[in-house]
Amino acid sequence: MPLTRRCLAALALPLLALPAPARAASRREIDDAVAPALARLREQEGTRILADNAKAILVFPRIIRGGFVFGGQYGNGAMIEGAETTGYYNIAGASFGLQIGAQSYGLAMFIMTEAALDFFRKSQGWEIGTGPSVVALDAGLAGSLTSTTMSQDVYAVTFGQQGPMAALTLDGQKISRITPE
Repeated sequence: MPLTRRCLAALALPLLALPAPARAASRREIDDAVAPALARLREQEGTRILADNAKAILVFPRIIRGGFVFGGQYGNGAMIEGAETTGYYNIAGASFGLQIGAQSYGLAMFIMTEAALDFFRKSQGWEIGTGPSVVALDAGLAGSLTSTTMSQDVYAVTFGQQGPMAALTLDGQKISRITPE
C-alpha cells in the first residue's frame, strides 16, 4: 500500500511537536543550582548525618521527568568532595509503562565508601542498579541513620518534588560525566 501525503503528514506530525534541543548548562549554571541544594541538604536533620559521613555527594538539583506511557528524565549535577567540585555529571533515563504527568525533583547521592567513589570515578557511565549498591531513602528515613548503622555504598535521597506524576514503570537511568563550558 503506497504512502499517501496524508499518511506522511500523520507520521511527521509527532516530530514537529518535539521540543528544540536543550542548550547544555554551563559550569556556572550547574554550580549556582548545586550550592543552595547542597546547603539545604546539610541543614536538614534527616540528611545531615549522611552529608557529614559521605566521601562525596553527587547532587542533581533539578531533574525534569515526564511521560505518557513512554517517559524520560534528564538533569545536570556536580560531584562534591569536601568543599570542592570534582566533576560534572548528567542523569538521563527512559521509562515505559503506566505513567502520566510531569515533575521536577532533586536527587542527592551520598557516596559513603572509598570503593564506591573509585568505581564512580573510573566508570565512563554508570547505570543505576549496576556497580555499588544504592539504597533509596526519603529524608525522614535518613534521619534514623547513625554513623554505626550506615552500611551501604550509596544512599540516594530525592528532594524538592514539584508537579503531579503517577507511574508504575520499568525505568533505566544512566549517570555520565560531562564537560560543561
